[in-house]
Amino acid sequence: MDKKLLVAGSILGILGIILGAFAAHGLEKLVDANAIKSFETGVRYQLYHGFFLLILGGTSFVNLKMKNIIFYLVLAGVLCFSGSIYGLATNNLSSFDFKTIAMITPLGGLLLIIAWVVMLIGILRKQKD
Repeated sequence: MDKKLLVAGSILGILGIILGAFAAHGLEKLVDANAIKSFETGVRYQLYHGFFLLILGGTSFVNLKMKNIIFYLVLAGVLCFSGSIYGLATNNLSSFDFKTIAMITPLGGLLLIIAWVVMLIGILRKQKD
């Protein structure tokens, strides 16, 4: 499980850096400043949660069952939250109208919040210091 968390965190980080560079250097001529700012928000939250998985995978303050739950919540949350923001920010570059699925963004945010709550519960339940 820890290796899976570390690999997923690393992949989210790698993709976050690539997407951040794309926002800074590739999107500036294609979309307006507000869209770039939104895209960067998606990148920032993706990177935050990549670090979250790296920290979680490198520690033992949460049991394996909770780590597994957090893993899936973070992956689904980042996909829904950051992924929908990427789509919305680049909406005019695609034939698909991402505005039709805009409600996925708050769902993704909720999944990310729940992941943090699960971690907090896991920490509070831990018997040993």
